[in-house]
Amino acid sequence: MDESPKFAVIGGGSWATAIAKMLCVNVDEIAWYMRNTYAIEHIKLQKHNPNYLSSVEFDTRKLLLTNDINEAVSYADYVIFAIPSAFLSDELSKLTVSLEGKTVFSAIKGIVPETSLIVGEHFHEMYNVPYDDIGVITGPCHAEEVALERLSYLTIACRDQKKASLMAKNLDSYYIKAKTSDDIVGTEYAAMLKNIYAIAAGIAHGLGYGDNFLALLMSNAIREMKKFIRKVHKMKRNINNSAYLGDLLVTGYSIFSRNRMFGNMIGKGYTVKSAMMEMSMVAEGYYATKSAWQLNKEYNAKTPIIDAVYSILYEGKDAKQVFKKLTDKLD
Repeated sequence: MDESPKFAVIGGGSWATAIAKMLCVNVDEIAWYMRNTYAIEHIKLQKHNPNYLSSVEFDTRKLLLTNDINEAVSYADYVIFAIPSAFLSDELSKLTVSLEGKTVFSAIKGIVPETSLIVGEHFHEMYNVPYDDIGVITGPCHAEEVALERLSYLTIACRDQKKASLMAKNLDSYYIKAKTSDDIVGTEYAAMLKNIYAIAAGIAHGLGYGDNFLALLMSNAIREMKKFIRKVHKMKRNINNSAYLGDLLVTGYSIFSRNRMFGNMIGKGYTVKSAMMEMSMVAEGYYATKSAWQLNKEYNAKTPIIDAVYSILYEGKDAKQVFKKLTDKLD
């Protein structure tokens, strides 16, 4: 492959904007697909995304902006998907060009509802993308801090370590430190599960629980995550590494966490629908909760936190009562 591969970013949200910003440090030109034609025209004229991370100013000479997903995918050797998992199938339904020969990286933290697969598995099963051509971009990292150029860390997972290293090299900068991993399945499941635990943290905060309980909750969450991922994909991994524990902590504690914010609203008495309308952003953990709960019927891991969040979000149970029972199950 050419030493200077071409990159495309698929998505118009905060993570897509952050990844475009990171790539533009090292790459002469990237293709950037987003549905919103107004946003495209705004970026061309004003040099920033009007809807997400608007403080980030782009050199538009480096951007091939398009609302045609096929144009973006055709342009690139490396295609980075950064759209909510709930909307991935709809976007991919527009795809008429082949992914053959492309390396597909996912910056999506969730499960595809239509197939109940993590994104990498979805591309492999539904689009015949070989696992050696699939990668994951995960944290611990919030897009908002990328915009502020605060020191942030990424984990780039791919079975082909050369491709992982190339992606890491092109995302790395003075404020981004990117390392590689070969645990593509584990890191992707961790990125999905941590959003559920962040919702739990938010619910706890909304209900009036303090930092002492939150510390206990996060301690139990990382152990629960370890049990779940081990059932799904058994391999040697250190669950205390930043891709797992670090990403969980930043999502569970940060003021930038959409999932924690969503959970906080639920804890304060908002309905799911009203919380989503108030946020005007997607909380990936809402969809991940249902998928993880359904998957666990097969794996049968002990997951009291996931079960609690599911019962509140999907069974309409009272958050206060559910968390009162959960406190007796944690240690």
